[in-house]
Amino acid sequence: MTDLHVSWEEYRKKSENLAKQIYNDGWEFNQVVCIAKGGMRVGDVMARIFDVPLAVLSVESYKGEGIKNKRGAITFSRDLAKTSPNIGSKVLIVDDLADSGITLKKSIDWLNHTYGFYIDEPIRTGVLFYKAVSTFKPNYYVDYLENSPWIHMPYEKYESMKPQDLD
Repeated sequence: MTDLHVSWEEYRKKSENLAKQIYNDGWEFNQVVCIAKGGMRVGDVMARIFDVPLAVLSVESYKGEGIKNKRGAITFSRDLAKTSPNIGSKVLIVDDLADSGITLKKSIDWLNHTYGFYIDEPIRTGVLFYKAVSTFKPNYYVDYLENSPWIHMPYEKYESMKPQDLD
């Protein structure tokens, strides 16, 4: 397995390319749900560009020491963090990547179970990176990664940084 290092500039361009792809598809959604923590930046960009509400679904699936953490049991927050009283009827879930695909699939299941009575059509998904090893294919993705590398995101440095490490 190789490693892929992503800069902030590459991350920004990929986020904008994802927005272009969704826009060019012609699908109009009225709610972005980002999977925290990795999808928060992507969700923020989508919510701003498309001028729709952003909700945050906190999901934890990686635990352990070091950069290449181990996948653990998936834990969901009790509810979405959102500013609107209800979720939109056309939902786009975003994350930074589809690694195994399990988080995206289970997030759709969770949203349908918890908010399905508000949702009028199948939930769609968007990611920056879609790995070949993923069992779930997102509706929208920027890069398909045949060799499924470990991706080093630009914000990864903060995972090992402490406040006293700041200049």
